[in-house]
Amino acid sequence: MEMHQVRYFLAAAKSLSFTRAAEACHVSQPALTTAIKKLEADLGTPLFHRDGRQILLTEFGRRMQPHLTQLLEQAKAAENVAKDFRLLNQVPVRLGVMSTIGPMRVAAVLASFEHRSPGVEVAVRDGSPEALAAQLDADELDLAMLNPLDGLGETYRSEPLYRERYVVLLPPEHPLRERNVVGLRDLSEQAYVDRLSCEMRDMVMGICADMGVTLYARFRSAREDWVQAMVMAKIGFAFMPEYSVTHPDSVRRPLIDPVVERTISLVTVPGRKHSPAVAAFVKTMRTQRWD
Repeated sequence: MEMHQVRYFLAAAKSLSFTRAAEACHVSQPALTTAIKKLEADLGTPLFHRDGRQILLTEFGRRMQPHLTQLLEQAKAAENVAKDFRLLNQVPVRLGVMSTIGPMRVAAVLASFEHRSPGVEVAVRDGSPEALAAQLDADELDLAMLNPLDGLGETYRSEPLYRERYVVLLPPEHPLRERNVVGLRDLSEQAYVDRLSCEMRDMVMGICADMGVTLYARFRSAREDWVQAMVMAKIGFAFMPEYSVTHPDSVRRPLIDPVVERTISLVTVPGRKHSPAVAAFVKTMRTQRWD
């Protein structure tokens, strides 16, 4: 039994005409009737009563019709699975990640996706929220992980993934390392390493100004690894999102009074159709246990 024979039978059973069935299947009538005769021979029983140009289903044909319909549907479903699998592996996922997001969080979701969809390529680009939004607009990215701050407007769809608080990254042997938490006023007039790439930098500096907290920037950098290296070199302290700290010997304390937090969101473009690979990646991100 072959699938084209099943398809021809079902078309003839629906129209009760070999001519119309052949037209529907885009084959010649002799080819269709030959295929149905071969199917009947394989099954050992006629499927149709033939009376000139008139055909009717036999009792056996009526009983076989739902089974063969189900068989054809299952075959189509298998073909769709195979097609999706081919597409899944052909089109890479283009993921944008805000440069201040810690790599361990991104690595965790990539590992989950690799487990669910082995062999699918994921191309990761980092950048500022503004740069990533522009790349989404230009269809150079499929999705992005970033902090939308005051919102990105109706141009984008934003789904919160997780929240993270800011911590104070302290140099080794710093006097404040003995505390469990550090208040913002405790840091006034302390040597400071300025993270230029922080999307919340202006907000934090504004809070410091409102509270009369004075910071002395002894080093400035847009690179997270340089900021952490300078802190470890005892240049000064730094404010950092808790999941962005990667140095194994770092000393970090929660920042309080005030507590500063940010929300990392999944950002996509509404109405843009996702490839099977991107849809699978989005599903992984939505079901990831971020906490």
